[in-house]
Amino acid sequence: MSHVLSGREAAAAGARSSADLYRAVWRWHFYAGLFVLPFMLLLAVTGGIYLFKDEINDRIQADLRIVEPGVGSALAPSQIAAAALAAHPGTLKAYAPPAAPDRSAEVKIVGDDGVRDTLFVDPYTGAVIGSAWDGGSSGSGAMWLVRKLHSLDYAGWWASRVIEAVAGWCVLLVATGIYLWWPRGKDVGTVTIRKRRGRPFWRDLHAVTGLYVGLFIVFLAVSGLPWSGFWGKQFYDLSYKAGLGIPDGYWGGYPTSTVPAGEALDQTPWIMQHEPMPVSGAKAGVPVGLDQAVAAVEARGIHPGYALNIPSTPDGVFTASVYPHDVTQERVIHVDQYSGAVLSDMGLDDLGPLGKAAEWGVSLHMGQAFGIWNQLVLLCACLAMVVLAVSGGVMWWRRRPQGSMGVPPMPLDRRVFRGLILILVIGGIVFPLTGLTLAVLLLLDQIVIRTAARRRDRRTAA
Repeated sequence: MSHVLSGREAAAAGARSSADLYRAVWRWHFYAGLFVLPFMLLLAVTGGIYLFKDEINDRIQADLRIVEPGVGSALAPSQIAAAALAAHPGTLKAYAPPAAPDRSAEVKIVGDDGVRDTLFVDPYTGAVIGSAWDGGSSGSGAMWLVRKLHSLDYAGWWASRVIEAVAGWCVLLVATGIYLWWPRGKDVGTVTIRKRRGRPFWRDLHAVTGLYVGLFIVFLAVSGLPWSGFWGKQFYDLSYKAGLGIPDGYWGGYPTSTVPAGEALDQTPWIMQHEPMPVSGAKAGVPVGLDQAVAAVEARGIHPGYALNIPSTPDGVFTASVYPHDVTQERVIHVDQYSGAVLSDMGLDDLGPLGKAAEWGVSLHMGQAFGIWNQLVLLCACLAMVVLAVSGGVMWWRRRPQGSMGVPPMPLDRRVFRGLILILVIGGIVFPLTGLTLAVLLLLDQIVIRTAARRRDRRTAA
């Protein structure tokens, strides 16, 4: 005969179920935080710095980048490049005209020793102001270092996969954190920091900060995924096959090489980085001069601040690319090195819906969409991520029992994990590398649980 629960028994069962779910979510929030904390600090600090790369570069290289505006017109690009090559013999790789009347021209040269340098030339006098190691799209060696640290490129391909997994874990942290914050009593659901000292202060600081910046953290995590090695490649392939990214055959029928645009160019919109570079119609002949190539791309109205890459092979092309703070002005223009004809002119409007969305996301992620306000909002988000990491670490350290990791207690009813694991599996499908690390942590968690159970059994038997 089945037992019908009384109202009091049903309420008690519901309370136990709610407490068990809370414990399960808290346990996984703890694991996510423990895994993400050091990477979150790295991403927040380096990302906050890189948001202001242009301002920092202008400050640390002011003597190279800023010139006195001349009275007359600037010298021809070929004259500026010749002056740079005379001061630094080598192979001309790229030319960047002055972005404004008070800016120097930049000439990128690979020397006989294979080192690539940027020479800064006064566009009015042709005087070489100085040189610096070429930092590519980062603009300087210092910002190149910050970017490499941000992506962990120094540590190899496996580290970039870790960063990709961290992005998914950040989303998991926000989701579980909102659940833990959700009002269900007088001690949770706060929107202000109520205490000024002790563990309650750190708890409120952590909760309130996460509440106000959670969506920004999710945005930064998701918008950074296009650069990732696995997720980004899958997204690119999917958008291409669905016809929603970069249009099929957008080079207009011209033959292409096997070199991706992202490898050949310093700066190019993300959605174009995997596309092969086109080739010139002829493989021999007399190339057009630098002046004619510059005139061809500027006749198309390209945004100031672009760089023109010089062909490095007999069938290569001139390529002008720009990724300005106004994402609608991003452009990649290819010019035949023999005829001077424009082979392709690709901008944001030529992309499919997913391609446009990815470009907007990348631009916002880098603080380049809405000027200083975009930068300041994301800087606040980066500072908040530091606060979350530090406050989470302090809370864990203060509540951690001596000689123990301080893992939150297991739910009394293990069945509560079934629904939670299903949610985690769904998240793992969306973020595959996060799902892989989730599986590893599930296994480790089971090992910890069984080890603790055996210790209890031995103590009981003794």
